[in-house]
Amino acid sequence: MGRKLFCEISPLTYEISRQKCILMRRFKNFIGREAFSKAKSLSPLPNEIFSHASLMRRRLGNVNMALQENKVSNLSLAVPLVDGILIRPGETFSFWKLVGNTSLAKGYKMGLSLEMGCPSQDIGGGMCQFTNLIHWMVLHTPLTIMERHHHDQLDLFPDFHRQVPFGLGTSIVYNYFDYQFKNNTTATYQIFVSIIDEYLCGEIRANQVQPYLYHVYAENEFFSKEEDGVYRNGNVYRETINAHTQICNEKSLLQKNHAKVTYDTTHLKISE
Repeated sequence: MGRKLFCEISPLTYEISRQKCILMRRFKNFIGREAFSKAKSLSPLPNEIFSHASLMRRRLGNVNMALQENKVSNLSLAVPLVDGILIRPGETFSFWKLVGNTSLAKGYKMGLSLEMGCPSQDIGGGMCQFTNLIHWMVLHTPLTIMERHHHDQLDLFPDFHRQVPFGLGTSIVYNYFDYQFKNNTTATYQIFVSIIDEYLCGEIRANQVQPYLYHVYAENEFFSKEEDGVYRNGNVYRETINAHTQICNEKSLLQKNHAKVTYDTTHLKISE
């Protein structure tokens, strides 16, 4: 066993390390010249670019469903802080700049989180589903992703009504693991989010028609048996398609998955 990191020695050293990271990010934002999106409008821009609905209560292995209920409560507090945000040319969207710290004092509850690659719980847990939704929508635009963290090649939960290709999730921690994208186009974009019945719903709009459409999909997905366990494999691609001719101009590899499966693999079809 290797030497422990300072943050791994005790809960106290972990909290010291966490506060250090928070202060460093605040200092970076203070001295930086990034123009973060702040303005909001509930009047929709004229062109719908992409929309998606994400099921909030999902059966994730043996995770306590009470944490899923708390996640829904947490999301309901964060949604109004992002709903209607305008991302003007040259501006950067920052999730944490808009939502702020998800604390008990603000009404956030204990929800599902991930720690050291394992399911855990934390105050405000569940925000990753929010940034997952935003990331999936942004992939269908020419907006430039500036900061995205994801879980280190682990397949943590079995699929449950999966709509988005595996491997496109996000990992966020206030405020030093952020989700950010920048608008390097001449158009203004706008994000709407809401909770409708069982779903976290999102829509991205713009004041200009996009010249391109985007198709994101997985290829060559399979499970393989390896020396230290079962792995999930596959590639995720994005096609850039001319909106007028419907011809694919570019096919790019977004992600190459080789993720160790951490749940029961009994019912999976596994290649030897």
